[in-house]
Amino acid sequence: MMAMLWAQQIMLGKKTFVQVPRLLKEKVKEILIDSGCEDLITE
Repeated sequence: MMAMLWAQQIMLGKKTFVQVPRLLKEKVKEILIDSGCEDLITE
């Protein structure tokens, strides 16, 4: 649930992948890749 929220915020340009809490990063990364937004994954 939280990972999906973070992924949506990143897709909308309101947050960046760097801001994602480390415990959620893997799940958020998975969601972004599944959504075709892997270009938004930056470390």
